[in-house]
Amino acid sequence: MELYIRGDIEQAWGDSDPFQEVEKLRGEVYRNKEGRTTLQTQINGKSFFVKVHRGIGWKEIFKNLVQFRLPIVGASNEFAAAEKLASLGVDTLTTAAFGKKGCNPATQLSFIVTDDLSNTISLEDYCANWKNKPPGFVHKKLLIELLAHVSHVMHGAGINHRDYYICHFLLEKESLVDLSAPKCYLIDLHRAQLRNKTPQRWAVKDIAGLYFSAMDAGLTKRDCLRFMRIYQAGLSPSVKQKEFWLAVNQKAMALYQKDHGRPSPCEKWWQ
Repeated sequence: MELYIRGDIEQAWGDSDPFQEVEKLRGEVYRNKEGRTTLQTQINGKSFFVKVHRGIGWKEIFKNLVQFRLPIVGASNEFAAAEKLASLGVDTLTTAAFGKKGCNPATQLSFIVTDDLSNTISLEDYCANWKNKPPGFVHKKLLIELLAHVSHVMHGAGINHRDYYICHFLLEKESLVDLSAPKCYLIDLHRAQLRNKTPQRWAVKDIAGLYFSAMDAGLTKRDCLRFMRIYQAGLSPSVKQKEFWLAVNQKAMALYQKDHGRPSPCEKWWQ
């Protein structure tokens, strides 16, 4: 069994079994399927997000493997990824409690409780009207450089997200007061994988997902080149890098076509 209980949560739960306390929590449910429940709740008057994994069974595990998908069997990856990213200086989820018991991946019980990032707006919503009403040059540049830096640090540390879209970056509203120092929190880490080195195909998947999700935000070719420069900082130019960006572009274009039923507005830049 593994347990991490922060002081404020420990004070609220006392000597009670943390797994039982988590099951008692009530609030707004955002997801309740495939063995995972996600809800927003209150503990001692403070808002938290809770994910409880109750085991998905061998049938679901084998179904995912047959479909060449890695099954999500618990909260461990999210906890480990959040701790690792925070140690690297990346703004992300702050864990208030984590628990795991059981070795059988089909029946393992686990949970993670994180602070509610309440005073934020998703980057997807924030950028929704950029195509019609572009932001200031400096502000847009800073946001692009921030996402490129986070991507560079994350992949450089052997972490890949697997759900890497701009909707999973939460922009702190207070950081928008003067627009000179935007602050974004990277969330939804339950699919994250941690290794010594990020395999290229997973890095391609992440960056393609990020690019695809930002295509309707009025991106320019210069915006993309700026991201590329920051992301590959410290890496010497090579044929492999060219292959990497071509793979990113191809995958992003395919995602856009599949999701929207039409070619990406960015496609001509790469012909």
